[in-house]
This record gives sequence, structure tokens and C-alpha cells, in this order.
Amino acid sequence: MSAIHHPSQLLDAAWVKQIRDNAAEAEALGMLHPKQLELVYQQQWFNMLVPEAYGGLQYSLPKLIETEEALSWADGSLGWVVTLCSGAGFFGGFIVPEVAKEIFADKKTCLAGSGADTGTATEHNNGFIINGNWKYASGVHHATHITINCRIVNAKGTPLTVDSAPIIRSFVLDKADVQLQSGWKYMGMVATGSDAYTIDNVYVDKNCSFEIKPEATVIDATIYKYPFLQLAEATLAANLSGLAVNFVDLCKDAFVFKATNVRRVSEANAALMMEERESAIILLNDARTAFYKAVNLSWEDIANENYLKDVSRASRMLARVARETVDGLYPYCGLLAASPDTELNRVWRDIHTASQHALLTFLE
Repeated sequence: MSAIHHPSQLLDAAWVKQIRDNAAEAEALGMLHPKQLELVYQQQWFNMLVPEAYGGLQYSLPKLIETEEALSWADGSLGWVVTLCSGAGFFGGFIVPEVAKEIFADKKTCLAGSGADTGTATEHNNGFIINGNWKYASGVHHATHITINCRIVNAKGTPLTVDSAPIIRSFVLDKADVQLQSGWKYMGMVATGSDAYTIDNVYVDKNCSFEIKPEATVIDATIYKYPFLQLAEATLAANLSGLAVNFVDLCKDAFVFKATNVRRVSEANAALMMEERESAIILLNDARTAFYKAVNLSWEDIANENYLKDVSRASRMLARVARETVDGLYPYCGLLAASPDTELNRVWRDIHTASQHALLTFLE
């Protein structure tokens, strides 16, 4: 078996219990449970990428990745919301300092949003008029601020371009300027509350606009110079990894139950199930090991394009192995895995929903 830590080693057992004890009710609520949020705020998990200059934790990439994997192992929806919302805290390295200081003054600040450029920003006076619709903003119900991408247009609505490419800018707005819409109707990640939102003729000052590129950083720290694409790929892959490790963990008791209570399962069948689980652990941990190696090397030399390509490749491979590992063990779990009331089924639904993210679909 590959020598790599189990995600549980990073979390206090009491934290895991608090997260999991409220996971089923969080699904019923369609958002994180107050008890889960209480822990998120206590540990400042939304602030993992917020600059230290604004009171944030400013984690290194390796520490961020292993923390997010562990949280997704504890619960998929909580891990996903923390990943996406703490990921938006990364923008603190690019937002005008006067604005950023105000946003992050509250330790319960939470940024949520969408990367889709489905809005327009019309230049007006010393700012912009924002209009548009965005989908799938994970954690939006807990957000204090919303981030969006818009195409810059002139007064006639004509998109402005540079070298024939549309000019796209990012913006941060107060949650009060956004109208939420029910939009998350999928089988998994139910408690992420990843609903849609609309913005209708809202004026924002130009200082609320920012660009996410290394040369646009306002905080001189390595994390804000790390390419956002690989940051996103790695954090999402870590979520799938945590989910898969949890599923494999849960299979142990599921297989014991099946071997003990189902007459048609012979001793040979029981042994086969356990052997398949051990093989799955090795495959998954090998993929995790390669992934962490790629992340660590890229962090040590963020200018090395080959290392960054390795992060993209290892992230996609880990996502694939995580999904295929779960699918390989699922048939042995019996109806426990098919019942929506079980943690086993919730993890299965979560990983098959999260793995549909476009960033992780193709190996190349």
C-alpha cells in the first residue's frame, strides 16, 4: 500500500462528528447546517486563502489541498462549499486594498460566485452598471459577497474587444445586490445550496473590479502568483479524492454486514469483496501520491510550466481514479448503497455529481 496519510489525520474527531451528525439535515435544508457553519467559522476555513494582511490564514497550496481533501472526506457538501468559497478568498490578492480591507474585516465573510462570463458591465461614470444571470454558485446562501465575471460593453451594448477577443473583468458585489433563484436540482452535493442568481442594473464602483492574473496581484505572496487554472483543478480533485477515500472506508462495514446477513454471500465472496477493497485502496493512494507530488513540485517552482502541466494531468487522473474506484466497489455494497438515507449513498451521489465539473472531465 502506498505510504500516504489518511485524510482523517488532519481533523479532530470531534469536528468530524459535528460535521457528519448534521449532514443529513443539511441535505434537507439544501445548504450547510448551522452547526456545520459554526465549525467553519470557528476554524476560519472560509479564510484559508484570504491574505494575512486582511486577517486571513493565507495557506500555502499544499496545506490548502490536504485540508480540503480532509473536509471532503468528512462530508462532500461541506468540503465543496469550503473549497469554492475559500477559493474566492484567493481574489483578495487582486482586489484593490481599500475594498478588500472592508470586505474581509468580518471573520465570517464568505465569497461565493460563478466563473461564467454570463453578465455584462456597461461603463458608467466612475464605474459600471451590471446585468446578468449566473448559475451554480456553491455556498451562495452563506455568502456575504458575490463574485462575477462580465463582458465589458459600451452604452449601446456592444462588447468591447482587444485583438478581437472580448474584454472580461471580474467584480465583487455585496450580497444585497443579488437576487437568488432556485437552480440546484441535482442528485448530489445537495447541501451545497449551489443556486443561481440574477443582477439587474446594479451600479458598482470601478474599484470593485479586478483581474485574476499574476501581474495584477496587490499582495506580494507566492499563492497569488500561482496560476488560477491549476489552483482550481487541484482543489476540485482534492474534493473527489476525499469523497472516494470516505466511500472506500464505508465499504468495510458494508461488506462485513453483507457477508454476515446475506445468505448467498459465501466465504469466498466475502474474501473477494475485501480483496477488491484493498486493491481499490492501493489504486487510489497511488493516484493521491502522484497528485501530491505534482502539487508540491509546482509549489516549489511555480514558474516551471512542466510542473504545472503535471498538476493538471495528475488532478484529472485522480478525479478519474476516484470515480472509477467508487464504481468498482459499488456493486458489492448491496441496497445500502442505493438507499438515499445512508451515508454510503450520499457519498456516491456526491462524487458522481462533483465529478461532472468540466475542469476534470478530460485527461488532456
